[in-house]
Parts: sequence; structure tokens; C-alpha cells
Amino acid sequence: MSADAPLLVVDGLTVAYETERGTALTVDDLSFEVREGETLGIVGESGSGKSMTSLAILGLLPAAAKVTGSIRFRGRELVGLADHELRELRGNEIAMVFQDALAALNPVLTVGEQLAEAIRVHHPEQSAADLRSRAVELLELVGIPSPADRVGQYPHEFSGGMRQRAVIAMSVANEPALLIADEPTTALDVTVQAQVLQVLRDVQQRTGTTVMLITHDLGVVAGTADRVLVMYAGNRVEEGSVEQTFYEPAHPYTRGLLASLPRLDRRSRDQRLFQIGGQPPAADALPPGCRFAPRCPAYVEDPCSLTNPAARAVGSPGDQHEAACHRVDELRVATP
Repeated sequence: MSADAPLLVVDGLTVAYETERGTALTVDDLSFEVREGETLGIVGESGSGKSMTSLAILGLLPAAAKVTGSIRFRGRELVGLADHELRELRGNEIAMVFQDALAALNPVLTVGEQLAEAIRVHHPEQSAADLRSRAVELLELVGIPSPADRVGQYPHEFSGGMRQRAVIAMSVANEPALLIADEPTTALDVTVQAQVLQVLRDVQQRTGTTVMLITHDLGVVAGTADRVLVMYAGNRVEEGSVEQTFYEPAHPYTRGLLASLPRLDRRSRDQRLFQIGGQPPAADALPPGCRFAPRCPAYVEDPCSLTNPAARAVGSPGDQHEAACHRVDELRVATP
């Protein structure tokens, strides 16, 4: 792999399940890249395919899932890789922070034992003393106070924010090249959310880990990510830098998400927040044209209900901002 090649390349990824009503496409022809050292934010409503994408990368989808397309990590194809080869990658070169920290931790083992186990799987030659020392170091890295004492405590003795930090510590124990954080701030209050995000930034700065941040919270993306990938109904509908996506949104769905955010500069405090009408389509009942067309009354035209648009470059050549909309040229000059 050349020095300029992306760390991760997803090309035409499709994840399908057979149901009683037909084929359910949870991810459909998805393509994107993740570069060394950056943070890519993947946003969208529940059911947009964000988590399915991350599970496909790690090879953690159930046997019923049919995965096609290509996932290349450091030039190595992951689709179709044997289980034992994937196990060598998981936790070592690619790691994941799951959103439910309490469920991710074993309640009958101390936090230190679980950290040691995550290291021992890939480095069995390390002694018990070295593993304990590394566990203390990891807890200190993620900002847990008195790490030498905390390493011997059980998950129920940690607060929600501390459990999430412990899960992050476990994920970066082997200093992976890619860290996938799936809704890492879910169910945490605003103060703890900010602390957890700062931990991710600190870890990335100290270890050089590349981060894929999966979230439905655009505020989290704005303060953390370098680039944003917006997903809807299994499709990539927009991708660009944080500045491009937030200040020059070129897809109606992205514009709707941004309009639904609370703002301090609203003219009236009694003004209700914008709401995107309707519901996302079911994965086994997708509309024939643009997936967002049934919820897009302001911009929808005849082609929208017939053809699912491909992503097109927006703006000047080389700005790497793309949107999948038939009316993208009109939308990018309209006021969001």
C-alpha cells in the first residue's frame, strides 16, 4: 500500500437479508474512504445503516446477512476473509467502542482483568505484572482518577461515564490503526458526553488512531470530526468536510437534519423546531427512486420518484464535497 493510500476503502458495500416480504437492503451500494489520522463522522437517523456498516467492516454480521462489494483495510480485502483471520484484526488493528458500555463489560470480572484479557488475546507472551501495569496505564490515559485502585474494581462500581471510558481504554489497548466508535455518548448527560468526546480526542492525539465516529447527533460531529458522511436508508446521500456540510448542505435530508437542531439565534423562543415529515422507509420496502423522495415535498420532481440519484461533486473540482440529489445544483445556491 502506498503512503498516500487511504487506510480504509469501502466500495459498493451492500448488506442484504431475506425476509418474508422480500429482500431487505440495510446498506445499499455504499462507498467511502477513511484516511490515516482523520476522524470521519457518519450521521443519520436510526435505521440508516450506520451500525450495519461498522459491523460489516469487522465481520460481525450474522450468518443470514449477505455481504457484497469490497472493504479494503490497508489494501487487504476483508469481505470473504476467514473467521480466524478476522479475529487477528479485531481489537488489534481495528477496534470498536460499543454504545452500551454496561453490556460491553463483563459484570463478574474486574475492569483490570478485562483490559488484560483484551491485550493477552493478541500478546500472550506478556506477564501478569506487565498486563496489570498496562491496564493502569490505559485507565490513566482515558482520564479515570486513581487508576491503580480502580483497576481492581468491577463495572458496577464505575459511573456511566467511567464505564464508557473503560470501554474506550479496552478498545485502544493494542493501539489499533482504526477505532470505530458507535454512538459513544448515548445515554450520557451533556457534561459526561463532552468528557467522553475529549477522551477520544486525547487518545487519538496520543496514539495516532484513525476514528470512525457513528452518531445521530450533529453537534457531536461538529466538534469532533474532520469530514462528515450522511447516510439515509442505506445510501450515502452527502459527504464533505464539516465546514462544507454544515454551511453549504447540498442534500434536502442534510438540510432537514441541520434545520432540526436547536439554535440560540432563533427569532422567537416559542418557535417550534423543524421536523422532517414522515418516517424512513423499511429496508424491505424501499421506494423505487430517491429514497428520500416521499419525505421531500419541497424539492421533489418527477425524476426523483423514478431514479435513485448517484452522488455528484458539488462546488469546485477537488473540494471532495458530494451529494446524491437530482436538484443538487439548485440546492447548493439556496439558503439552508
